[in-house]
Amino acid sequence: MSKTLTCIGFDADDTLWHNERFFKLTQDRFADLLAPHVDVPDLDTKLMEAERRNIGHYGFGIKGFVLSMIETALEVTDNQVPGSVIAELIAAGQDMLHHPIDLLPHARDAVEAAKAHAPVLLITKGDLLHQERKLAQSGLGELFDGVEIVSDKQVQVYTRIFAPFGGADRAMMIGNSMKSDVVPMIKAGGHGVYVPHDLEWGLEAADAPVDHPKYNEIADLGALPDMLATLD
Repeated sequence: MSKTLTCIGFDADDTLWHNERFFKLTQDRFADLLAPHVDVPDLDTKLMEAERRNIGHYGFGIKGFVLSMIETALEVTDNQVPGSVIAELIAAGQDMLHHPIDLLPHARDAVEAAKAHAPVLLITKGDLLHQERKLAQSGLGELFDGVEIVSDKQVQVYTRIFAPFGGADRAMMIGNSMKSDVVPMIKAGGHGVYVPHDLEWGLEAADAPVDHPKYNEIADLGALPDMLATLD
């Protein structure tokens, strides 16, 4: 076991398995559905504004995304969007909820390698039922010593989660979101490991704390075992 770390947390979506690509495909479908009814050059921006407004109401996940698409469709068409388009958006959201889980490269090996150093937790945000289903389908569930599905990832959340494992200052969080996985974990006193994904949701962008001694960035999860070895 690690002499430095007492617990290691993993993000789920776009860290261990693909997620954002399904949102991108649905967003493209959203634009196609609205194209015959209205010309909105900044449709993606308007949708993101709706998502930002609605996070406090609906939280993170597919349900909030679908409701934000419907709200945006009503806004840009001055409430004239056909019911058939609304029905297709609802169906698209239902399809997203049933997409099969596709693990990212090295996901299982990375969790197993981390588990050899310290207890491992899955820490993810979003809809409870959907996140539980994805974890069950991933085949990784038995590797984790605990699972935390939270409404948001902030400093106090990491402080609470890692408190029973020796405190956040002796823990590590690994994920693809600078805003949710890395920055608040470092502010809580722990190690933050950034694993970039090809697709990034605009609302998860943040500046990297590149000069902080507890900040690390790896190209993919395949580099995690060597990085962990440097901390022992």
